[in-house]
Formats: sequence, C-alpha cells, structure tokens
Amino acid sequence: MIFAENRKARHHYETLEEYEAGLVLSGQEVKSIREGGANLTGSHISIENGELWVKGMRIAPYSKSGQTEGYDPEHPRKLLMRKTEIKQIWGKTQQKGLTLIPFSLYPLGRHIKLKFGLCRGKKAHDKRESLRRRDIERDVRRNLE
Repeated sequence: MIFAENRKARHHYETLEEYEAGLVLSGQEVKSIREGGANLTGSHISIENGELWVKGMRIAPYSKSGQTEGYDPEHPRKLLMRKTEIKQIWGKTQQKGLTLIPFSLYPLGRHIKLKFGLCRGKKAHDKRESLRRRDIERDVRRNLE
C-alpha cells in the first residue's frame, strides 16, 4: 500500500541509487497521510547543516481536525537517517547534475517511510528513448502470452 507517489519523477529523472528514510511528522499529519492527503509532486530533498529536509511535499490538514489555523501544508519536513548515510549522500550530491527526488510514501509497520533517489535529470531524447524501450518490452510481453 502506497500513500503517495511521485509518478513523473521516474520519467523526468534517471535514478542512480535509492534510499529509505523516516519522517518527522505530527499526529495530524500522519492521520492525513493515511487518509490520502499527501502529494509529492514537485518536491525535492535538500541537505542543510548535516540534515535531510523534504521541501515542497504537501500534506493537507487532517479533515476531522478542528485546529487547522496556522498550519502550513508545505513546510519543510526533516528526514531521519544515520549521520554516516547522510554524509555519503551529501558527497554524492556534490557531483554536477545530481539531486535527491522523493518517489513514494508508504507504511512500514506503524511508521511512515519515504523512498527517495539520487537522480540525474533526463534530456528530451533520453525520455523518448525510455518510452520507446518500454513500448518494445510491452510488445514482447504481449507476443509471449
């Protein structure tokens, strides 16, 4: 079960490595995510002061909560990872053209995890090539059935 997915990320970016991290969330945000109120479209991850932060992820206010005043649905949210992992990721993001893009939010036990990747942006011809390759694979699968 996936709570939210960034569908266009795999089309616009080439994934080099994938990671998983926990999120610092309030109770209201957890309930809203479980209700389907999260959106990862247009979000990205930045490293500030040795910490990972998700920016641009939208979590709508919990529908059954009366207190939504002063709540910013797009405020940055901290990711939870070990310092050694963060340092490795930081070193890799220093290469030109690499960025961290979130792919999906999903449950793992009673926690909510974020899957993200170290990505490089695709050029228009790369996007066309990946679409062409996917169409060929689909045709081959149809012919085998």
